[in-house]
Amino acid sequence: MSALSDDRRLHGHLIGQQGSRRALNTPVLVLDLDALERNIAAMAQLAAKAGVRLRPHAKTHKSVDVARRQVAAGAFGLCCAKLGEAEALAAGDIANLHITSPVVSAPAIARLMALNARSPGLSVVADHPGNVAALAAAASPDCPLGVFVDIDPGIRRTGVASDAAAVDLARQIDAAPGLTYKGVQKYCGREQHIESYAERKAAIVAQTEALAATLAALTAAGLPPPVVTGSGTGTHRIDQELGVFTEWQVGSYVFMDDQYSACALTEDGVSPYERSLFVDARVVSANSPMLVTVDAGFKAFSTDAAPPQVVAGAPEGARFAFMGDEHGAVIAPGISEGLSLADLVTLAVPHCDPTVNLYDSYHVVRADTLADIWPVSARGRSR
Repeated sequence: MSALSDDRRLHGHLIGQQGSRRALNTPVLVLDLDALERNIAAMAQLAAKAGVRLRPHAKTHKSVDVARRQVAAGAFGLCCAKLGEAEALAAGDIANLHITSPVVSAPAIARLMALNARSPGLSVVADHPGNVAALAAAASPDCPLGVFVDIDPGIRRTGVASDAAAVDLARQIDAAPGLTYKGVQKYCGREQHIESYAERKAAIVAQTEALAATLAALTAAGLPPPVVTGSGTGTHRIDQELGVFTEWQVGSYVFMDDQYSACALTEDGVSPYERSLFVDARVVSANSPMLVTVDAGFKAFSTDAAPPQVVAGAPEGARFAFMGDEHGAVIAPGISEGLSLADLVTLAVPHCDPTVNLYDSYHVVRADTLADIWPVSARGRSR
């Protein structure tokens, strides 16, 4: 039995029943559909107003169902962090997929070429001449593969490190019969989470000045990039103002986890997006006056960020602390007097991408009613 069918066995009968969110087995990943739809619409409208192409990052949600809603709202396609994510979305008929990390091994390149044959508009990044040579050797002129030059924003993770290297790589891509030079990618991941808007803007202005120099070098070499792709949830408002990116790779705006909720996304500090993703947990022990124990621990959340915030079901000011793999503490003075066994506590998601990867399904709700159960289509697709 698949994981999704197991979730449907447990909860399928609750779909459409008023108040059925409270009957879900916990811990459970809950997606507020109304908030999700408002977030998708707000970003699509902003991109259209800015005149940029929207290609949201699916590493956030790993979901064909969310991707379809983004495309229906106007997105050109989706970005994927890994080849496996692209394969999962292509199986759901999502086109114009862009893989934002290099694909380099022989087995992976064989999969990439097979995917290119069945997935319209597929593209990938490259940052090394050896990788471009391998892609060119495997590609067919009858079904060319789109390739972007990946630009290092200074963290030395991936990307070419100089304008000269960018020009050389673009020239190599452009000369390969089975490849199509699509443009450049520069994703400034480190800057996305700078909490101060002013400090984030200063950092992105410097990054954009460097990118403009790269674009000028490419143009002078006769290789003006058709597409300049990058940006993100934390910087898209600033990037809109600077006007260099022609495509936005925004991702977490659909969910607004704790990390992004802590950032001032606009100059006035008012967020244009709202939380839509939560984990519901239940009280399993209430024997201490200062805390209750819930059934969500390390296995329910990513732990690369601060512990999750308590959103509902506990006194104002209550905080969460991990108590092991399966358990967490919700702490507040006298809390055990107000909460009883099996009471529901709703927790925010600290970092959405790796938290989503812990679950098989989204339990999609409208208000307190279970509306549907969606698979996390690309869960575990790390290669």
